[in-house]
Amino acid sequence: QVQFVESGGGLAQPGGSLRLSCVASGFTFSQSQMRWFRQVPGKEREMVASISRTGLGTDYADSVNRRFIITRDNSVNTVYLQMNNLQPEDGPVYYCKAVWDNTWGRGTQVFVSS
Repeated sequence: QVQFVESGGGLAQPGGSLRLSCVASGFTFSQSQMRWFRQVPGKEREMVASISRTGLGTDYADSVNRRFIITRDNSVNTVYLQMNNLQPEDGPVYYCKAVWDNTWGRGTQVFVSS
């Protein structure tokens, strides 16, 4: 059974940083391209970052480019999202997902406020 457990969210001030983690299970993680999404209530989920199976290839939404960094550690089935220079519009809920599967985790909440 494919599962994702996201963590690392919390409250940050504008300009601050947070590091999200997502532990995956139920499939061969090292063979899967992974993505981070975020969702504002009432809107569709937006993809913010993508990473190749090896971690050598990454892609970002224009809204987060040069502020967010996606990485992965295949030895522990985990994908990370380092979020820097956070802004209020960067909230609130973040999810990770394998490209080939439709399973979603519970997400982790990010609040950016002074």
